[in-house]
Amino acid sequence: MFHKILYPTDFSDVSKIAVNYLIQLKDAGAEEVVILHVVDTRNQHMPNIYNAFPELSMLGEKEAISAKKEARQMAEELNNAGIKTIIRIEKGIPFKEILRVEKEEDVSLIVIGSHGTSNVKEMLLGSVSEKVIRKANKPVLVVKRQND
Repeated sequence: MFHKILYPTDFSDVSKIAVNYLIQLKDAGAEEVVILHVVDTRNQHMPNIYNAFPELSMLGEKEAISAKKEARQMAEELNNAGIKTIIRIEKGIPFKEILRVEKEEDVSLIVIGSHGTSNVKEMLLGSVSEKVIRKANKPVLVVKRQND
C-alpha cells in the first residue's frame, strides 16, 4: 500500500518518534523511506552580518554535516528493520522542499512530526507540517508529540 515513504525530519523529539511508525508501516508494505532534512536558507542571506562574523557563513554547511550524521543513524535503524533508505539533505524553504521531493521521489505517503524543533506548545500544529498537510498531493501521517 505505502511502498515508498517520504520522511521529512528536523531531528526534533517528535520527528524521532516517527521512526517507530515507519518501522510499523513495514507491515503495510513499506519498502523504502526517503529521509529528508532541509537546511532552512531563509536565515542565511545576511551578508553584512557574515562580514562581521565570518563563522556564521558556515552555519548551513555545519548543519548539513550534522544532519547527514543524524540521518545515517536513522537510516541504520530502518535498515535493521528491513527497510531500504535514501538520505536527502536539501537547502531551501522547508515546506517547499518537502513538496518538491514528494513529487521527485513519487512517494505514496509522507510521515511528518506535528511540531519541529521550536515545539511551541500553544500551537495546534507546527507551521511546516501544517503547510505540508494542506498542499501535499499524497496522504500525510502526522505523528503527535508526547504530552507532558
